[in-house]
Amino acid sequence: MTVMSPHQTTNTTTAAATTHAAAPAVEVSLAGYDAEQVRLMEEMCILVDGADRVTGFESKKNTHLMTNINAGMLHRAFSVFLFDADHRLLLQQRADEKITFPGYWTNTCCSHPLAKQDELVAEKHLGARTAAVRKLDHELGITAVGIDDLQFLTRIHYLAPSDGTWGEHEVDYIFVAKKTAPVAMVPSPNEVKATRYVTRDELRAMFKAAEVGDIKLTPWFRLICESFLFQWWDHLDAGTLDQCVEPDTIHKML
Repeated sequence: MTVMSPHQTTNTTTAAATTHAAAPAVEVSLAGYDAEQVRLMEEMCILVDGADRVTGFESKKNTHLMTNINAGMLHRAFSVFLFDADHRLLLQQRADEKITFPGYWTNTCCSHPLAKQDELVAEKHLGARTAAVRKLDHELGITAVGIDDLQFLTRIHYLAPSDGTWGEHEVDYIFVAKKTAPVAMVPSPNEVKATRYVTRDELRAMFKAAEVGDIKLTPWFRLICESFLFQWWDHLDAGTLDQCVEPDTIHKML
């Protein structure tokens, strides 16, 4: 998977707005995909413009079709990075049943706020944080991480095809959490194939494995790692993660 490197950082007060037209009338069959993953494609995602302003709502299926992405459709997402007491990062390998990026290794949890009242709350990023708590439970069976455990750091805007049909085009909210007590997990096999905690060196080894094709890493995870993660990790170690918070910035990584 090839994803272009970041080239621009912009503030939301100056980011250009984009108007999203209705989804083109393109019929893509979901026959042959996992039934539960097909059901989840009916969920309604939040459409936004380049400044992360809500412009409407559309199904998960339509927001992930490359035909719509190439026409400019952009939706809101989140990514969670959960660390343990030893500052190891929890990763997951996406289940083979997933429609986009099946079998790829990625950060702890990544998904979408939905068109629901409690997941649309902009104040203190409560909508995205509420969605993150919901999906940590749904995907990993993690209930020990609450809204107040999730520290917002920044947002990224990226685009990445999964294959010729499906892809991602997201404004992605980045959250970091650290739990000193062991976190119980009961991963859903329909969502998660495997999990592991990694140190910095173990993560770097995974990047080397990905370079030779032994494993696959999701494009958003790769972008975040290459641009930000190790700096955030240093601040987490030093107890200065607050210095990394960028409340008004959207990093354009297109």
